[in-house]
Amino acid sequence: MPRRYVMVGNGPAGVSAAQAVRGRDPSADILIVGEEKIGFYSRPGLAYLLTGTVPESHLFSRRDNEYRRYGLRRMVGRVARIDRGGRRLELQGGASVAYDRLLLAPGARALRPKLPGMDLDGVVTLDNLEDARGILKLARRAKSAVVIGGGITALELAEGLAAQGVRTHYLLRKERYWGNVLDAHESELVESRLEAEGIQLHRRSDASAILGRGGRVAGVELSDGRRLEASIVAFAIGIQPRIELAQAAGLGCDRGIWTDEYFRTTDDDVYAAGDAAEVLNPATGERVLDSLWSIAIDQGRAAGANMAGAGEPYRRGVPFNVTRIGGLTTTLIGAVGTGQEDGDLVALARGDSEAWREQADGFTVESTADVSRVRVLVGERAVLGAIVMGDQTLSRPLQDIIRGQVDIRPVRQALLRAPQELPAILKAVWRDSVASQ
Repeated sequence: MPRRYVMVGNGPAGVSAAQAVRGRDPSADILIVGEEKIGFYSRPGLAYLLTGTVPESHLFSRRDNEYRRYGLRRMVGRVARIDRGGRRLELQGGASVAYDRLLLAPGARALRPKLPGMDLDGVVTLDNLEDARGILKLARRAKSAVVIGGGITALELAEGLAAQGVRTHYLLRKERYWGNVLDAHESELVESRLEAEGIQLHRRSDASAILGRGGRVAGVELSDGRRLEASIVAFAIGIQPRIELAQAAGLGCDRGIWTDEYFRTTDDDVYAAGDAAEVLNPATGERVLDSLWSIAIDQGRAAGANMAGAGEPYRRGVPFNVTRIGGLTTTLIGAVGTGQEDGDLVALARGDSEAWREQADGFTVESTADVSRVRVLVGERAVLGAIVMGDQTLSRPLQDIIRGQVDIRPVRQALLRAPQELPAILKAVWRDSVASQ
């Protein structure tokens, strides 16, 4: 009898896990259970949908025929309970599904603050395609909006609303944007770009209440008593891993669903991956949360292989993302944290990694030209992290140098003495490392 694999979650972790299982177990019965009626789509692409850069149809990278090609079945439904003893899932509506191996990849949901007026029509977050559609619908009749929060998602909302012709206010609780990841120069670069797009920044400002009229958002009252008119209030203050099912089933959880380096939970037949998984790093003994699309794919692929018997421990790679902030293409790699507090986020944000906040030992080398900037954190023998904003010429070399832990001791003093030569030195290091492979 074929082994029954069930994946809860039709996102990057769930789908890549299903494909990995098929690669190792050709006769497997594989079912993906997801809450959204639509198929697999690009969550990072929602930012480009909001700005009108891409049409909705371009977000769908896997059509139904691809599920069929891999022999994957897909079911739309919400799981109500995990019966671990009977190895069954109970779905809302009364249906049930049996499993031999189960993957939990339910993702995370946007946090919503506890403020008066949160139930008004026009208060939004950006979790999924349905949310993006709703925001675009509201924007068609909105004159002004307020965005509250930090990280990448806050800018997706602010820039998306501004691109739709909505006058947009962005509240920053402290002096600058994303202060625990970006340095002051980088924050200023992003903020100036936002202001050039017509987005009005309000520093050291926080909301105390959402104001309404006739059940709809009418504005925001700030903690200092000022009021801003708005018909949309968008929040991006962080995400909460969806761990309720796992908790109710008695699985080990803290901030996320606990797993070992094989993605096994505290039940050997149940695995977890993606935004909801708090994965053990054997090297440090700590469990780590990530909310990066690429890492969710890697985790799902590794979890699926181990569900099918691979027995291969996961080695967490260097956290990496390429995104657009303030209209600038930006690459973030490895440890780039500033050690400062970010008052706009209360938890990990979507498209974020806890590793970016790490303040590693080393010195910083910077190179700035017009609206482009490179900041590199140099350790004793390797580059530990980097941010590349604007011109992406150094993005690929730095990815390879950091991931490969290339020995930079021969050029370390040169970087200290002549930081203006950073691009040329890094390119030479990269070329040498490629040639030596």
